[in-house]
Amino acid sequence: MTMTAADKLLRLVETLEQHDALAIAVSGGVDSMVLAHITQSCARTAMVAFHATSPAVPRLATERVQEHALRYGWTLHLVDAEELADPEYRNNPVNRCFYCKSRLYERIGATTGLRIASGTNTDDLGDFRPGLDAAKHHDVIHPFVEAGLRKADIYAIARQLGLDDLAALPAQPCLASRIETGIRVDENSLRFIEKAEAVLTTLLPEAGATRCRITATGVYVECDTLPLGADRERVERQIEALCMQDKRPFAGMRPYRRGAAFLRVRE
Repeated sequence: MTMTAADKLLRLVETLEQHDALAIAVSGGVDSMVLAHITQSCARTAMVAFHATSPAVPRLATERVQEHALRYGWTLHLVDAEELADPEYRNNPVNRCFYCKSRLYERIGATTGLRIASGTNTDDLGDFRPGLDAAKHHDVIHPFVEAGLRKADIYAIARQLGLDDLAALPAQPCLASRIETGIRVDENSLRFIEKAEAVLTTLLPEAGATRCRITATGVYVECDTLPLGADRERVERQIEALCMQDKRPFAGMRPYRRGAAFLRVRE
């Protein structure tokens, strides 16, 4: 029998209510935001939200978390994971996310004795996700995974709960994910990416997923739907101008490919 969004929500609530209280790591993306909403408003589980402030976290994401916390009465703690202080993270190895998530969970654990929960869903299990290793080390639980929910289910539940802004939110991993493996992560690069992607959002509101990638051959703009003609020329001019200001070579535009900055040695 096909389960409805309401059925899946009920299953998730039952999963959450196995715990008296949880600390939800809220990034500002749809998964963790919806998890916090459900824990707060649908389950009998007490919820404290934790959000990491960092140059790798878009300011819009932090503002979104703060706005929802204020509007819906969340208890919210902002923590600085200080991942840029970790040379392993800055070196941007293939498992960079392990170092980032390890620091985040350490900071949350130092603030609260509550069990930490993440917004990981079953679709994430098919990817190479070093952050899941960090979660395992810190005994973090994944309620969406336990309830068998995929990304599409989370969007459906967001719509069911009337969280229209979250239901329309595209996937938005941290800004460091735009920097090609092996290129050092620094605050200037992260701010450059954030500025460039704000320009892309303004110029290409209907382009779908857009990314500014820093690679060994230069800065690429990626879009689900590449603009044509004068629209493309306008985007290229503005991004190239930003690159010149930051002394970075502009390599051009190409189709969006998930995880394109992530390089692994083929076995």
